[in-house]
Amino acid sequence: MNAITRFLTGFALIAALGLMAGCSNDVTEPVVRRPVQSNTPPPPAVPIDQVTFAFDPFIGAPGNIADDLSRKIGALAKSQNLTIIRRSDRKVTYRVKGYLSAVGDNTGTVIVYVYDIFDAANRRVYRLTGQETSSGSSGDPWSGITGGTLQNVAVRTIDGLKSWLTRAGG
Repeated sequence: MNAITRFLTGFALIAALGLMAGCSNDVTEPVVRRPVQSNTPPPPAVPIDQVTFAFDPFIGAPGNIADDLSRKIGALAKSQNLTIIRRSDRKVTYRVKGYLSAVGDNTGTVIVYVYDIFDAANRRVYRLTGQETSSGSSGDPWSGITGGTLQNVAVRTIDGLKSWLTRAGG
């Protein structure tokens, strides 16, 4: 699979994940790295250091990959003073629903991630997307996703959330 084909495949995955993610609510915005602009409520008036996130289980990834990514995100969030709490906690500021997909061949694997961030009233207020490339795989594309690749996804996830909070003002 050449670079153009992998790019187009990755793009198609992002589009498909965006459509899949959009099925759970009425927002039909394209996958982008910016706050949703139309009819979006303002973020709660909570200082950044008091904002909490609760991650729902990742959709699309095998359990071992999802668990490893969850641990990496949790550790990185803690080191960056970003608070992640249990899903059952009712005092959550934002709930995060993550969708993961992988595509690859013997030359490389691409993991695509989409995070929809919802406020306490269950309104989507932001979408964070991206992709990371890993080594090749033989058959199952998830077998090509390394710990280093998941660490990169975790870093981009936490950086993206912090950047959004800073821009959103809380």
